[in-house]
Amino acid sequence: MANAKLFNMAGQQIGEIELSDAVFGIEPNQVVVHEVVKNHLANCRQGTQSALTRAEVSGGGKKPWRQKGTGHARQGSTRAPQWTHGGIVFAPKPRDYSYALNKKVKRLALKSALSDKAANGNIVVVDALEMAEIKTKTMKGLLDAVGAGKSVVITPELNENVVKSARNIPGVITTTAKILSVYDIVNAKQLVIDKAALAIIEEVFA
Repeated sequence: MANAKLFNMAGQQIGEIELSDAVFGIEPNQVVVHEVVKNHLANCRQGTQSALTRAEVSGGGKKPWRQKGTGHARQGSTRAPQWTHGGIVFAPKPRDYSYALNKKVKRLALKSALSDKAANGNIVVVDALEMAEIKTKTMKGLLDAVGAGKSVVITPELNENVVKSARNIPGVITTTAKILSVYDIVNAKQLVIDKAALAIIEEVFA
Protein backbone atom coordinates (compact mmCIF):
# COMPACT_ATOMS: atom_id res chain seq x y z
CA MET A 1 0.00 0.00 0.00
CA ALA A 2 1.33 3.43 -0.98
CA ASN A 3 1.89 6.14 1.62
CA ALA A 4 2.05 9.92 1.37
CA LYS A 5 3.59 12.45 3.73
CA LEU A 6 1.12 14.38 5.88
CA PHE A 7 1.82 18.06 6.60
CA ASN A 8 0.11 20.85 8.52
CA MET A 9 -0.47 24.37 7.20
CA ALA A 10 2.85 25.47 8.67
CA GLY A 11 4.63 23.06 6.33
CA GLN A 12 5.73 20.70 9.11
CA GLN A 13 5.47 16.95 8.55
CA ILE A 14 3.17 15.46 11.19
CA GLY A 15 3.13 11.88 9.93
CA GLU A 16 2.18 9.70 7.00
CA ILE A 17 -1.16 8.65 5.57
CA GLU A 18 -2.07 5.45 3.74
CA LEU A 19 -3.46 5.76 0.22
CA SER A 20 -6.16 3.44 -1.14
CA ASP A 21 -4.80 0.72 -3.43
CA ALA A 22 -8.01 0.85 -5.49
CA VAL A 23 -7.20 4.41 -6.60
CA PHE A 24 -3.49 4.98 -5.95
CA GLY A 25 -2.09 1.45 -6.22
CA ILE A 26 -3.00 0.12 -9.68
CA GLU A 27 -0.58 -0.65 -12.51
CA PRO A 28 -0.57 2.54 -14.63
CA ASN A 29 -1.94 2.06 -18.14
CA GLN A 30 0.10 4.48 -20.25
CA VAL A 31 -1.90 3.84 -23.44
CA VAL A 32 -5.16 4.87 -21.82
CA VAL A 33 -3.55 7.95 -20.22
CA HIS A 34 -2.25 9.00 -23.64
CA GLU A 35 -5.73 8.57 -25.17
CA VAL A 36 -7.38 10.72 -22.49
CA VAL A 37 -4.73 13.47 -22.70
CA LYS A 38 -5.09 13.50 -26.50
CA ASN A 39 -8.87 13.72 -26.12
CA HIS A 40 -8.54 16.63 -23.67
CA LEU A 41 -6.30 18.58 -26.04
CA ALA A 42 -8.61 17.89 -28.99
CA ASN A 43 -11.63 19.08 -27.01
CA CYS A 44 -9.77 22.30 -26.15
CA ARG A 45 -9.20 23.19 -29.81
CA GLN A 46 -11.25 26.14 -31.04
CA GLY A 47 -11.38 24.90 -34.60
CA THR A 48 -11.91 28.42 -35.97
CA GLN A 49 -9.16 28.37 -38.62
CA SER A 50 -10.39 29.28 -42.10
CA ALA A 51 -8.94 30.02 -45.54
CA LEU A 52 -10.45 30.66 -48.99
CA THR A 53 -10.59 28.06 -51.76
CA ARG A 54 -10.24 29.08 -55.42
CA ALA A 55 -14.04 29.21 -55.64
CA GLU A 56 -14.16 31.83 -52.85
CA VAL A 57 -11.30 34.16 -53.86
CA SER A 58 -12.47 37.27 -55.69
CA GLY A 59 -11.43 37.74 -59.33
CA GLY A 60 -10.11 35.26 -61.84
CA GLY A 61 -13.20 35.13 -64.00
CA LYS A 62 -11.35 35.87 -67.25
CA LYS A 63 -8.98 33.44 -68.94
CA PRO A 64 -5.60 35.22 -68.67
CA TRP A 65 -4.47 34.35 -72.23
CA ARG A 66 -5.55 32.17 -75.10
CA GLN A 67 -5.17 28.42 -74.85
CA LYS A 68 -2.47 27.93 -77.53
CA GLY A 69 0.36 29.73 -79.22
CA THR A 70 1.68 32.02 -76.46
CA GLY A 71 4.51 29.86 -75.15
CA HIS A 72 2.89 29.95 -71.70
CA ALA A 73 1.36 26.99 -69.97
CA ARG A 74 -2.40 26.90 -70.41
CA GLN A 75 -4.27 28.77 -67.65
CA GLY A 76 -7.96 29.18 -67.01
CA SER A 77 -7.91 31.59 -64.06
CA THR A 78 -5.54 33.87 -62.17
CA ARG A 79 -7.00 32.57 -58.92
CA ALA A 80 -5.81 28.98 -59.29
CA PRO A 81 -3.66 27.77 -56.32
CA GLN A 82 -0.32 28.20 -58.13
CA TRP A 83 -0.95 31.92 -58.71
CA THR A 84 -0.12 34.70 -56.25
CA HIS A 85 -3.41 35.71 -54.59
CA GLY A 86 -4.86 32.38 -55.71
CA GLY A 87 -7.04 30.14 -53.55
CA ILE A 88 -5.78 27.54 -51.07
CA VAL A 89 -5.87 23.84 -51.99
CA PHE A 90 -8.00 21.93 -49.45
CA ALA A 91 -8.41 25.12 -47.42
CA PRO A 92 -9.04 24.59 -43.68
CA LYS A 93 -12.59 25.42 -42.59
CA PRO A 94 -14.15 25.83 -39.11
CA ARG A 95 -14.83 22.44 -37.56
CA ASP A 96 -15.39 20.74 -34.23
CA TYR A 97 -12.43 18.60 -33.15
CA SER A 98 -14.05 17.25 -29.97
CA TYR A 99 -14.97 13.60 -29.52
CA ALA A 100 -16.23 11.45 -26.67
CA LEU A 101 -14.45 8.71 -24.73
CA ASN A 102 -15.88 5.84 -22.74
CA LYS A 103 -16.44 6.70 -19.06
CA LYS A 104 -14.53 3.60 -17.92
CA VAL A 105 -11.54 4.61 -20.05
CA LYS A 106 -11.44 8.06 -18.44
CA ARG A 107 -11.71 6.57 -14.94
CA LEU A 108 -8.89 4.08 -15.62
CA ALA A 109 -6.71 6.90 -16.95
CA LEU A 110 -7.35 8.98 -13.83
CA LYS A 111 -6.45 6.08 -11.54
CA SER A 112 -3.35 5.39 -13.63
CA ALA A 113 -2.21 9.02 -13.37
CA LEU A 114 -2.82 9.10 -9.60
CA SER A 115 -1.08 5.75 -9.10
CA ASP A 116 1.97 6.96 -11.05
CA LYS A 117 2.20 10.07 -8.85
CA ALA A 118 1.87 7.94 -5.70
CA ALA A 119 4.49 5.44 -6.86
CA ASN A 120 6.99 8.23 -7.46
CA GLY A 121 6.32 9.97 -4.13
CA ASN A 122 4.78 13.02 -5.76
CA ILE A 123 1.68 13.24 -3.58
CA VAL A 124 1.60 15.50 -0.53
CA VAL A 125 -1.36 15.58 1.88
CA VAL A 126 -2.18 18.63 3.99
CA ASP A 127 -4.09 18.03 7.22
CA ALA A 128 -6.48 20.98 6.68
CA LEU A 129 -5.91 23.18 3.64
CA GLU A 130 -7.72 26.28 4.86
CA MET A 131 -6.89 29.97 4.68
CA ALA A 132 -8.50 32.72 6.76
CA GLU A 133 -7.65 35.33 4.12
CA ILE A 134 -6.45 35.63 0.53
CA LYS A 135 -2.67 35.63 0.87
CA THR A 136 -0.38 34.47 -1.94
CA LYS A 137 2.67 34.66 0.35
CA THR A 138 1.11 32.15 2.77
CA MET A 139 0.26 29.71 -0.01
CA LYS A 140 3.72 30.07 -1.57
CA GLY A 141 5.31 29.45 1.82
CA LEU A 142 3.29 26.24 2.28
CA LEU A 143 4.15 24.93 -1.19
CA ASP A 144 7.84 25.70 -0.70
CA ALA A 145 7.84 24.04 2.73
CA VAL A 146 6.33 20.79 1.41
CA GLY A 147 8.64 20.84 -1.64
CA ALA A 148 5.91 21.34 -4.24
CA GLY A 149 6.90 23.12 -7.45
CA LYS A 150 4.65 22.81 -10.50
CA SER A 151 1.62 21.37 -8.75
CA VAL A 152 -2.13 20.84 -8.58
CA VAL A 153 -3.77 21.89 -5.30
CA ILE A 154 -6.87 19.80 -4.62
CA THR A 155 -9.55 20.92 -2.15
CA PRO A 156 -12.72 19.05 -1.09
CA GLU A 157 -14.92 21.83 -2.49
CA LEU A 158 -14.45 25.26 -4.04
CA ASN A 159 -12.45 27.39 -1.60
CA GLU A 160 -12.19 30.97 -2.87
CA ASN A 161 -9.39 31.95 -0.50
CA VAL A 162 -7.24 29.01 -1.63
CA VAL A 163 -8.01 29.59 -5.32
CA LYS A 164 -7.20 33.31 -5.21
CA SER A 165 -4.11 32.77 -3.09
CA ALA A 166 -2.68 30.26 -5.56
CA ARG A 167 -3.69 31.75 -8.90
CA ASN A 168 -0.70 34.11 -9.21
CA ILE A 169 1.89 31.43 -8.42
CA PRO A 170 3.49 30.22 -11.69
CA GLY A 171 2.83 26.55 -12.43
CA VAL A 172 0.21 26.11 -9.69
CA ILE A 173 -3.46 25.39 -10.41
CA THR A 174 -6.35 24.53 -8.10
CA THR A 175 -9.24 22.12 -8.51
CA THR A 176 -11.77 20.18 -6.43
CA ALA A 177 -11.77 16.47 -5.64
CA LYS A 178 -14.73 15.55 -7.86
CA ILE A 179 -13.55 17.21 -11.09
CA LEU A 180 -9.98 16.01 -11.45
CA SER A 181 -8.36 16.32 -14.88
CA VAL A 182 -5.96 13.66 -16.11
CA TYR A 183 -4.18 16.28 -18.22
CA ASP A 184 -3.60 18.55 -15.20
CA ILE A 185 -2.31 15.64 -13.10
CA VAL A 186 0.09 14.45 -15.82
CA ASN A 187 1.24 18.00 -16.52
CA ALA A 188 2.02 18.73 -12.85
CA LYS A 189 5.03 17.49 -10.91
CA GLN A 190 3.29 17.15 -7.52
CA LEU A 191 -0.23 16.89 -6.16
CA VAL A 192 -1.03 18.80 -2.94
CA ILE A 193 -4.21 17.29 -1.56
CA ASP A 194 -6.38 18.35 1.38
CA LYS A 195 -6.97 15.37 3.70
CA ALA A 196 -10.75 15.75 3.30
CA ALA A 197 -10.35 15.89 -0.49
CA LEU A 198 -8.32 12.67 -0.37
CA ALA A 199 -11.22 10.90 1.35
CA ILE A 200 -13.60 12.13 -1.39
CA ILE A 201 -11.25 10.95 -4.18
CA GLU A 202 -10.96 7.50 -2.62
CA GLU A 203 -14.73 7.29 -2.15
CA VAL A 204 -15.74 8.55 -5.60
CA PHE A 205 -13.15 6.84 -7.80
CA ALA A 206 -12.55 3.56 -5.96
